[in-house]
Amino acid sequence: MTIYDVFNGDADGICSLLQLRHAIPLQSELITGIKRDIKLLEKVSASPGDEINVLDISLDKNRSELLRNLNNGAEILYIDHHYSGEIPQDTNLKTLIDTQANICTSLLMNQYLTSFTNEEQSPLWAITGAFGDNLNKSAETLAEVHQINDNDRENLKALGTYINYNGYGANVDDLHFAPDELYKKLLPYLNPLDFIGDTDSIYKELKSGYDNDNAHISNLKPEHQTDKTALFILPNEAWARRISGVYSNDLVNQFPDRAHAVLTQNKLGGYLISVRAPLNDKTGADDLCRQFESGGGRKAAAGINHLPQGELTRFINEFESQFS
Repeated sequence: MTIYDVFNGDADGICSLLQLRHAIPLQSELITGIKRDIKLLEKVSASPGDEINVLDISLDKNRSELLRNLNNGAEILYIDHHYSGEIPQDTNLKTLIDTQANICTSLLMNQYLTSFTNEEQSPLWAITGAFGDNLNKSAETLAEVHQINDNDRENLKALGTYINYNGYGANVDDLHFAPDELYKKLLPYLNPLDFIGDTDSIYKELKSGYDNDNAHISNLKPEHQTDKTALFILPNEAWARRISGVYSNDLVNQFPDRAHAVLTQNKLGGYLISVRAPLNDKTGADDLCRQFESGGGRKAAAGINHLPQGELTRFINEFESQFS
């Protein structure tokens, strides 16, 4: 029997798996990739009796491969907060899917593990994942429950941001650490604060990479702006691809009543796009992005993997229409 852990390469996916494997330690085959690499079940060909844990990737985007692996006799646990569409009914499929705007997979994993152990297993990793997914209020709420002091909260928020930042890029070569490698480096730490405080950990490398890339966008101006929306364009550079998602989160935190789109030019002559709904009205990002061929995501945050240059005007019009 083979156990597959299939997880998004961002903070939410990684922190979800850390919680699961801290609670239930075992050897598994890791299936992951850059944040935008979400059709991960394509990489799994299960046999009868195999177990697959799918974390933080859209069921709707993996539907055919999910059904294929179920038909092959795999037992599948699916935990996620992205748009799912109709959930298949199968005795071998267990799901915990919640698409509410203030929930993420790390928080759902915390709920899942608590439901059968009667105690939270790794709540600080759940908090880190929520911060990384820009669910600051949800992270703060859980931090208050566990009486986490202000300094430790800021450290967990920073770590979540750095892990999330590391997942963005056109391919794994753009990243400072491949997501499966980063997961393995985090796994020995039951408490994320221990990782932050360990001088032998890679924490300083994550922070340095983020700080260096973030310096590029300190004076960036919007290419298109209204009272309700703002659109920014970044160049076809590795630093831009790495910082685009976290920059989108920073913008919506600074301007909570405005929707944001960050477009990064790509080698195909088009754009990779990150969209954030207004922080004070976390809805519509997924509806907008699903109108385009490679688009998807969740209510508060979504994206398009490739928008051809010829569709830019259409995107701007739909972006304004969605959030006006």
